[in-house]
Amino acid sequence: MTGDADTIDHEAFESQCRAGIEAWVARHLGGEVVDMTRLERWRPQWKVTYTAAGETGAVLVRGNRPIAPVEALRFEMECMQVLEANGILVPHIHGWMDDPVAFVMDWVETADRAPGMLHTAMDDPSEMDDDRWQAMLGYMEHLAAVHAVPVGEFAHIGRLAEPPTEPRDIALHAVDRMYAMGEMAGNIDPSLSFLQHWLRRNAPTDRHAVHFLCGDAGQFMSRGPEVVALLDFEIADVGDTHWDLACFRGRHPYENMGDIPALYREYERVTGTVVDRRVVGYYTVAFLQLAVVGATFFMIPEIRGGNWIEGMLEKASITRRAYEAVAELHGIDLDHDLHLPPPTPDSFEASGLRKLIADIERLPTSTAFAEWERDLLGAIPEFLLNHTRHRSWFERVSREDIEHLLGERFDDLAAADAAVQRRIDADDPADDEAMVRLMHRRMLRLSMITTGTDPDEANPFFYVLEPVIGR
Repeated sequence: MTGDADTIDHEAFESQCRAGIEAWVARHLGGEVVDMTRLERWRPQWKVTYTAAGETGAVLVRGNRPIAPVEALRFEMECMQVLEANGILVPHIHGWMDDPVAFVMDWVETADRAPGMLHTAMDDPSEMDDDRWQAMLGYMEHLAAVHAVPVGEFAHIGRLAEPPTEPRDIALHAVDRMYAMGEMAGNIDPSLSFLQHWLRRNAPTDRHAVHFLCGDAGQFMSRGPEVVALLDFEIADVGDTHWDLACFRGRHPYENMGDIPALYREYERVTGTVVDRRVVGYYTVAFLQLAVVGATFFMIPEIRGGNWIEGMLEKASITRRAYEAVAELHGIDLDHDLHLPPPTPDSFEASGLRKLIADIERLPTSTAFAEWERDLLGAIPEFLLNHTRHRSWFERVSREDIEHLLGERFDDLAAADAAVQRRIDADDPADDEAMVRLMHRRMLRLSMITTGTDPDEANPFFYVLEPVIGR
């Protein structure tokens, strides 16, 4: 489906999507749709209930991200088909549809898992009850089975056709690819640039094994203590299994993963292999940096259905946590005792943003513009209101931090950032400790502006990355 985002009739667009889904269900499943619900997720997705031959069934129609090429969605479907053929517990894939662009899989009926989005977790943190914890432990056996599927089974699928073979390429090929995309889009700043230099300089040199990876491991559906389906393979890859193990740290606590060291011990028991906690630490940095670069694409203003505020939240919080992972590996103490100053008096800019907030709350909702989408839209001026009240402070202290590091004075933050980028490009390991502290403070301050509060231990947005080395 095509259409100019500035002129498209969104009600008509949603109606066309639903009509296409109904036609596909009739043609391929021999059914009549009786209910269709669009889900709160990063991408257009629908739960579709239908009747066929007197029986009721349900499928999930997984649409394409607005920021992604169609090939990315087909890649995920093909990976799941290979996994299913190798006995991995993924929902059965029924096939591909062109209008709307999507693939169709069995609906797994369980309590709805958390969307895994920061704006949701901040208001409604996910919980870990006894049943879910038993399922988490059981998931490690399923993850080991995924890792055991021969890489050659995926040789016909796009970028999995030629797996990396040298340790440095195994460590870096995923982050290098995403970083290059970020550079082309103009989304790279000094905080991401330093992490990329660090990752290249510290890539493991003694790890040669290559396995199929979930890419964003830890996502599954459970019923009671039982795992019933593995999900979300859109960034599946081939590489070191420690990438997938690092994902648990990256997703927690926005999606509660429980006792992460205990999960690693269970993986060791199931596989008979030792989990190297320092290698997990390295891949924690890699996974988080890749996630942040990817999230910057959600902030493209012109993209229909993009999630600008989620991208902003991830930029602030996940980048900060990547620096906490680096700090653990190097034994660097970080300062979390930061405080917001009193806000500047409201300006015309602030008044206008408050007007936007009030009017967005009054917007009517529909099948094409759900209440949760209205909430996401309203969160943008709420963030900008906090930002305008503290922008002068943020820019001043960020500039002063750079001046202290470099021993120079700068007229503004842009000039200071250009200078610190030149220092980063020099790639001197002697700068690591000071640079980690500087960037961590900056991201923590941005997190504080995002919420309008000092660091709050009760808010998952501020949770410090849990250490794993020595545990």
